[in-house]
Amino acid sequence: MAAQAAAAAQAAAAQAAQAEAAESWYLALLGFAEHFRTSSPPKIRLCVHCLQAVFPFKPPQRIEARTHLQLGSVLYHHTKNSEQARSHLEKAIPQFEDVKFEAASLLSELYCQENSVDAAKPLLRKAIQISQQTPYWHCRLLFQLAQLHTLEKDLVSACDLLGVGAEYARVVGSEYTRALFLLSKGMLLLMERKLQEVHPLLTLCGQIVENWQGNPIQKESLRVFFLVLQVTHYLDAGQVKSVKPCLKQLQQCIQTISTLHDDEILPSNPADLFHWLPKEHMCVLVYLVTVMHSMQAGYLEKAQKYTDKALMQLEKLKMLDCSPILSSFQVILLEHIIMCRLVTGHKATALQEISQVCQLCQQSPRLFSNHAAQLHTLLGLYCVSVNCMDNAEAQFTTALRLTNHQELWAFIVTNLASVYIREGNRHQELYSLLERINPDHSFPVSSHCLRAAAFYVRGLFSFFQGRYNEAKRFLRETLKMSNAEDLNRLTACSLVLLGHIFYVLGNHRESNNMVVPAMQLASKIPDMSVQLWSSALLRGMQLSLLDQASHVSLVQGSVTAAASCTDLNKACGNAIDAHEAAQMHQNFSQQLLQDHIEACSLPEHNLITWTDGPPPVQFQAQNGPNTSLASLL
Repeated sequence: MAAQAAAAAQAAAAQAAQAEAAESWYLALLGFAEHFRTSSPPKIRLCVHCLQAVFPFKPPQRIEARTHLQLGSVLYHHTKNSEQARSHLEKAIPQFEDVKFEAASLLSELYCQENSVDAAKPLLRKAIQISQQTPYWHCRLLFQLAQLHTLEKDLVSACDLLGVGAEYARVVGSEYTRALFLLSKGMLLLMERKLQEVHPLLTLCGQIVENWQGNPIQKESLRVFFLVLQVTHYLDAGQVKSVKPCLKQLQQCIQTISTLHDDEILPSNPADLFHWLPKEHMCVLVYLVTVMHSMQAGYLEKAQKYTDKALMQLEKLKMLDCSPILSSFQVILLEHIIMCRLVTGHKATALQEISQVCQLCQQSPRLFSNHAAQLHTLLGLYCVSVNCMDNAEAQFTTALRLTNHQELWAFIVTNLASVYIREGNRHQELYSLLERINPDHSFPVSSHCLRAAAFYVRGLFSFFQGRYNEAKRFLRETLKMSNAEDLNRLTACSLVLLGHIFYVLGNHRESNNMVVPAMQLASKIPDMSVQLWSSALLRGMQLSLLDQASHVSLVQGSVTAAASCTDLNKACGNAIDAHEAAQMHQNFSQQLLQDHIEACSLPEHNLITWTDGPPPVQFQAQNGPNTSLASLL
């Protein structure tokens, strides 16, 4: 017995020594592989060699499966050898639970990258079915499949999956992740414009967020997510004034997060091992929605200030982080700052920034697909600003063909109508457009701002038709709606046009009462074109400005009608003011003229002819401006 015991002890000791030796070589190879992967620059070839060296030792199945996963991950993330990456991941999937779900997640990403979405979906569905006893992976795979459906524009399926995830999170006792699922579903419902479903869902989310007691950063990030949805909902509805309390709360919330330190303690519930966005990304997002608000409200200097801050932070983040969401943030910020440039009379800079958006879209087909309509819309606005009306029409028509977003569609149609008004010979097309955006009857979108803009276009058209009483009715409706939500640019445009109407009707004093506040408001924005036409009206220029009334696009808030043969200051006995207005008008004219010449001379000006396919890579230099400058003088 003693001999048997001794032999057994020796055998156990030998097995332990063998296991220890096996663990030693495995850990050594793993350590070398990680060292090479994290070197600067990374030495991926050596990392792969170290991991491949594990297999000749014929390791236990669990180590073999984990090594296949690690090799697949390294090859997927750091090389273009997708075939080998796929092979290793497929070998890891049939193995142990802690390996198969991660392998399925990575493999589905690889399939999507190769445009094999039909292969990714069943893989994720199967993994979801067998992962219900593993809360972290079950939730993660649900999020991943929902995101895949979202990218395919199948928002109904995505919402269904997020609803399943929210219920599962509730069952496993994770109110935090339940809130993440519900907020994600709310975001998609907002995209679908299912407002009747959004309101009760956001109310429930607000209650969950307030009642949840947990990691302070996680709690504040939920609050940021919730407030971002509220703010964007208001902005989509064009309610610039109503959104201010929510926007203020959001800005305070992000300040609170920036003062909190990351807690290294992991949550006790594995279903809570998620976060919405890194703190740095949330800061950029809050800058972005602040820019969106400032742009709609007409606080353009504020919009430019926050855009500069956000772009500076983005550049720092992109040095260390290649997340696609950062490029999306950058494009949206540029889209807004481009509109600011066009309003403030910096067309050349706007054109160069449009070119920058093109370059970003060239790097990502998905980014181009999501922003092609907006890019053509921006080019249309630029074309209007430099008097290329045929090109503007082509750009807006292309944008309409590429979008199915209702608000963007209404925005484009409104601007296209202003182009037809300016051209003066497109009556059939114009009447058709005006009927589709009739603010008095079944306006196609719920946006307060766009409906006010539609009233303005109606007023502008009536003005050109000489139906002044009808024009006044439409413009007063625009003013009423603009004042209700602090839409400063529409207010300024409406006041200028009303001022001209009163002049035509012989009421010089009332005309002056309209134009002076319009000038002051335009100076505050600042809107260069409104200032130009206001100063012309005040100066008393003996010009016919009817052709210039729709010179600038609605997005700029500058589709203004100036006066013909006006002499308001002289009529009101203000000769000194008339002289000052004349000087202002000359200054504004010179600034706009110089900017016009510079913009049309840039090689990027050729972008106005691009209406099909991906953005052009190169631009040929212009010989000089080829557009009419008459309306700027």
